[in-house]
Amino acid sequence: MIIKNVNLETVMGITSQIPQNSMIEIAFAGKSNVGKSSLINALMNRKSLARTSAQPGKTQTINFYNINDALYFVDLPGYGYAKVGQKEKENWGKMVERYLRQSKMLKAVFLLVDIRHDPSANDRQMYEWILANGFQPIIIATKADKINRSQLQKQIKAVKQGLEAKKDTIVIPFSAQSKQGREEIYELIDSMIEQMEGDQ
Repeated sequence: MIIKNVNLETVMGITSQIPQNSMIEIAFAGKSNVGKSSLINALMNRKSLARTSAQPGKTQTINFYNINDALYFVDLPGYGYAKVGQKEKENWGKMVERYLRQSKMLKAVFLLVDIRHDPSANDRQMYEWILANGFQPIIIATKADKINRSQLQKQIKAVKQGLEAKKDTIVIPFSAQSKQGREEIYELIDSMIEQMEGDQ
């Protein structure tokens, strides 16, 4: 996958309609400080198009990035930040659930978890939520450069166990620093596009 052009096309707020896109959508979910913006920027070959919020948990929109006029990267707002009020959390949850349920073009959901730590209760809830809406989450284990290579398989196993993930769940270790894992993610996305084109 070669990224030629990127454009932040739609920003969906709590009261917005879901955009009726004609290209496939790939969503990215993860808690507030897991490195989601860094992953999306690394995939888009841009330094700071996906904004990192100065206040974690304050981003209350779903952002649709048009990639090569071929697909959308959909950045879901980060969850699990303790200082966000209960009402905000509920509004965020309703908006994300509405998107997961109603988007006709959503083909895959990448769930980001920090490879250094066992998944949190919020991570497990999000994993189950994605499953309940008919998707098999692809796990991106971020911050892989922060652990020793010898720890990698042990931590991947801990991530799977913590999420109670199915045996065949894909887990891709990723580092925004070294770009480890980026090519694997590109290959997965390319195969989704090919499959979509084959189905048409």
